[in-house]
Amino acid sequence: MGSTLFDKIWDAHVVKEIKDGPSVLYIDKHLIHEVTSPQAFGGIEKRGVPVFRPERTVATPDHNIPTIDQHLTIKDQLSKFQVDKLTENCERHGITLYGINHPFQGIVHVVGPQMGITQPGMTIVCGDSHTSTHGAFGSIAFGIGTSEVEMVLATQCIMQPKPKKMRITVNGDLHKSVTAKDLILYIISKISASGGTGYFVEYAGSAFTSLSMEGRMTVCNMSIEMGARGGLIAPDEKTFEYIKGREFAPKGADWDKAVAKWKQLYSDADAKFDKELTYDASDIEPMITYGTNPGMGAKIKSHIPKLDEMPASERLSFEKSMKYMGFNAGDELQGKPIDYVFVGSCTNGRIEDLRAVAEFVKGKKKADNITAWIVPGSKMVEKMAIEEGIVATLEAAGFKMRQPGCSACLAMNDDKIPSGKYAVSTSNRNFEGRQGPGSRTLLASPLTAAAVAVTGHLVDPREVM
Repeated sequence: MGSTLFDKIWDAHVVKEIKDGPSVLYIDKHLIHEVTSPQAFGGIEKRGVPVFRPERTVATPDHNIPTIDQHLTIKDQLSKFQVDKLTENCERHGITLYGINHPFQGIVHVVGPQMGITQPGMTIVCGDSHTSTHGAFGSIAFGIGTSEVEMVLATQCIMQPKPKKMRITVNGDLHKSVTAKDLILYIISKISASGGTGYFVEYAGSAFTSLSMEGRMTVCNMSIEMGARGGLIAPDEKTFEYIKGREFAPKGADWDKAVAKWKQLYSDADAKFDKELTYDASDIEPMITYGTNPGMGAKIKSHIPKLDEMPASERLSFEKSMKYMGFNAGDELQGKPIDYVFVGSCTNGRIEDLRAVAEFVKGKKKADNITAWIVPGSKMVEKMAIEEGIVATLEAAGFKMRQPGCSACLAMNDDKIPSGKYAVSTSNRNFEGRQGPGSRTLLASPLTAAAVAVTGHLVDPREVM
């Protein structure tokens, strides 16, 4: 029997199998940021253990940092402390750090791919659940806890039980204006926010191979939102072309050797998965979430489910979610007024996302009732947006671009959505209070976010274009 892509990478990295227990897995790249690393460094220092392979760790601050006036001292004392500790720890242990205002700084899951640090066949971990983003390159990438960050710093290995394997296949052509974000929100709405629990997901089929690398990153990023351990897509010519020439990509003869090796990374025709799901791309339309987990999503042109359309076991939590969101079962989605629009995060803060927004709003004006935060995922994205005229286009439409950081994806910095306000967000989570105490989040694609920003209410972007 053949092997899955996941099996090929996993098995190549197993250092030791523990009988009836987890595997000791070697880690190729360890990404760290300011929130989950201070305690880990404190742990190894308390035990007198050095960082085993500092050259395999890369750091950048992103979660807590402000997205305006980054040249000034951070005002929030906890954020300042965490960023300062990251700097001190990296200097003391010889770890590469892309600090605030460094030209390579950005959200950790944007920095890895754009620098060529992320490569096919790798194992990649970070103290952040959305490490699954890097699976877009045909790598096993997953988030870990702080104690596990300490373990990787000390040993370059981690103990992990091997997940089950799921393949999700979507064939056919996506409709115009249906994006990678709509694709993954559609899948999560079908299988629920827990439908992938216990699995590592491989995405297959023409709907995924037709995506750009940035689109594939969006899909893999949100694997965690269906409860999966991670997600990955087999590398192909698009993958190789994206990596080629980047800062840390192989060069010369090493490049040819790497590509030859990467071309072997695919699931064999007779490989077996523990679960298989198949969908038709023609059924997917622009999506929006209406509740308090990413599985509560629907086509924008449809309505919130009626109570009798819900399984009896889900009705209590559904009603609780509707009360928090201020919605009613059966409500039409289009036309609902919105207060904030956030474009950014490790899900949709890349240059392709900003290009889509700029193209959409060109020649239009932002609605007066909308406060819009456009936040690039990195300094490199910010630089490209300036050079390509994206910033000028946004400003002409009444938008203002902020500086790189996780921003309003989570309420750990100054960019919080006020209580009771509605935000259409291109980030990955819509839990209660995720974007600020009492905030109400609706997840969508950058294209939909742009349409909402222009109209001031929920709308299918195809009706505005």
